[in-house]
This record gives sequence, C-alpha cells and structure tokens, in this order.
Amino acid sequence: MRVLIVEDEPNLQRQLRDALEGAGYAVDAASDGEDGHFLGATESYDAVVLDLGLPEIDGLTVLERWRGEGHAMPVLVLTARDRWSDKVAGLDAGADDYLAKPFQTEELVARLRALIRRAAGQASSELSAGPVRLDARSGRVTLEGEPVKMTAQEFKLLSYLMHHKGKVVSRTELIEHIYDQDFDRDSNTIEVFITRIRKKLGADLISTTRGLGYSLNDS
Repeated sequence: MRVLIVEDEPNLQRQLRDALEGAGYAVDAASDGEDGHFLGATESYDAVVLDLGLPEIDGLTVLERWRGEGHAMPVLVLTARDRWSDKVAGLDAGADDYLAKPFQTEELVARLRALIRRAAGQASSELSAGPVRLDARSGRVTLEGEPVKMTAQEFKLLSYLMHHKGKVVSRTELIEHIYDQDFDRDSNTIEVFITRIRKKLGADLISTTRGLGYSLNDS
C-alpha cells in the first residue's frame, strides 16, 4: 500500500514517514500544498495524510481541488486541536477522517489502516483467501493456521491483492501501489515476488490473466 504525506513541518513529516514505513507502507512526501496537489493528482495512492496549514496552497484548497478533479483516495486531515472549524471544513471538503495535533503516531497508522480497509470494502483487519490469512494490523501471514515468513515486499504485494480480491490487478497498478515514486517501473520484481508467494502459499493462490494481470483465488 502506498501513502502520501503532505506536511510542511520537517520533524513531523520524518516521524510520520518512519512510522508508516515501519508499518509496511510505501511512502511519498511533500512539504507544501503545490507539490502535494501535484503528487496526489498524478500518482496513485491508497491514502493521504494532509496537513491543512500548508505553504503555497493551503490543505483545504488542495483537498477541494482533488475532489473536484475526481480523485477519490481516502484523505486523513491533520488539524490544530483548538480549530474545530477546520475539522468541519475539512470533512465538508471531502476528507474521510481527521486527527488533531498533537497525536500518537500509532493512532494515525490505525486510522489509515481503517480508511484503506473501508475503501476496499473490507470490514476486518484480517483478510483471507482460502486457507491463507493476512493480518494487516500485525503484519502476520498464516497458511492453514501456520505462520509463514514473508519479506516486506512480498507482504505488501499480497496485502494489495487481498484488499482487491476478486479483481484482476495489472502489473502497473501493483508497482504504483507498493513502491514509492522513485522505483524503477521497468523492473521485473513483481513477477519475482509473485513466484515467491506462490512457492510459500500455494501455486493456485494467485492466477495470471495473460495481458491483464493477477488475481487472488478464494478456494
């Protein structure tokens, strides 16, 4: 899963990046509203953390522009604790959730997990496909109840397919959602990770639709 942070305070931006990367997300970051709007409008994100008090273009305007342009990714806005009006304005502009500063990064990560889960139509943090279970909260994968060791990238790829079970996901979409913007998109690592996951969890777990992409089997 890929997340955009739009936050101008360097220490907080770094803290958020570290927390989200530690939770298994690919992370891009912008330090002002102009760059944040551009990234959100041109790249594919599973969720966005958006501060409202940004230089160049304020966060509320950025959010309104995204929604006006048809970008529907979940957005968690960050607000000052005593500015309740910002919370209302942010939600009215299309935010999916808000968090008042100061906050615990663990709560932010949990809220983002919930937003991504709801956007994919999932009710629980535990996702399943046949005998395979993936817990998005703990980062644990099991096969018929037995834990399976996964690398970070294998987990990210499996998690994205789990969140989009029943859909054929293209190689391009996988690259856009499990790597940050600096990744070499001509790389064949997706095919390598698919092969590794099949070896660990069963050859029939992931189907290939030639010319279209990959889908998760639920039996």
